[in-house]
Amino acid sequence: MKLKPDWFLIGMIAATVLAWAAPEPGAAGGWMHPELVTKAGVALIFFLHGVALSFGAMRAGVLNWRLHLLVQGFTFLVFPLIGFALMVALDGRVAPDLKLGLFYLCALPSTVSSSVAMTATARGNVAGAVFNATLSSLIGIFLTPLWIAVVMKTSGQSVPLGPVILDLLRWLVLPLAVGQALHPWLGGLAARHKAKIGLVDRGTILLLVYTSFCDSFKEGIWSGHGGGQVLLVGLVCAALFAFVMVLTASAARALGFAREDRMAAIFCGSKKTLASGVPMAKLIFAAHPGLGLILLPIMIYHPLQLIVCGVLAARWGRALDD
Repeated sequence: MKLKPDWFLIGMIAATVLAWAAPEPGAAGGWMHPELVTKAGVALIFFLHGVALSFGAMRAGVLNWRLHLLVQGFTFLVFPLIGFALMVALDGRVAPDLKLGLFYLCALPSTVSSSVAMTATARGNVAGAVFNATLSSLIGIFLTPLWIAVVMKTSGQSVPLGPVILDLLRWLVLPLAVGQALHPWLGGLAARHKAKIGLVDRGTILLLVYTSFCDSFKEGIWSGHGGGQVLLVGLVCAALFAFVMVLTASAARALGFAREDRMAAIFCGSKKTLASGVPMAKLIFAAHPGLGLILLPIMIYHPLQLIVCGVLAARWGRALDD
């Protein structure tokens, strides 16, 4: 399988470098007014998700409750428990914000489009993947900040959960609901212009990545956190991904899942969303100066899961033709 360069991954690197070179515009008080840009960007992303979301496409997968329990259990229970273990194991070895970032990665929902696409490539249960990926995104709006509040409380910090939930409802749930309400009228238009909408969606995420790193660089948060810690976090992300892939596949096999359901379980249960992770982090952690460090693990995990799952999906799909 020949891997093509992904402009979005290149864009994430470019946005980070730009934040290092010119942090003032996107930092708090900068001329870009990041506090307004962030909320408008988050609202736009989730409005577009709502317009494109077809609940009708989920109906075929609704009754496969064992698959749903496995995927959601891994996404919102097994992953966070692994995140707790990582925080304990890495205590004193990496910066506190990087540890929090690893847990944030573990508490995030699954991806939507790539999970479904890779399940389809591997000739798995596409209806089950659509249902679980979409359900994960909706559940994550509430469970992700709750997990973050729990872990920060255990470490002596606090998250004002009421205002965070209110912000999530205002800037995530409401735009998503409005987009979904307009789906009958705009859904067809969104489907015809899927590539252009994807461009707007990803471009907005890159803007949020830039503003997320601006405060971190301006405040000198990266001082003392050199390449060694970044490399360690990268290795931890790779080990985490490999472990969960194997664990998900083993659990699906032990439960006697058919091949199609195993494919959906593996690709939905092992992946984490950057598309929702960045805007959610901007709301959950607000003006946290270490936001760049917190986002680093998901920015490493994201390309890793795309490359590995892309290769595996293509290989498993071709295996049926042999």
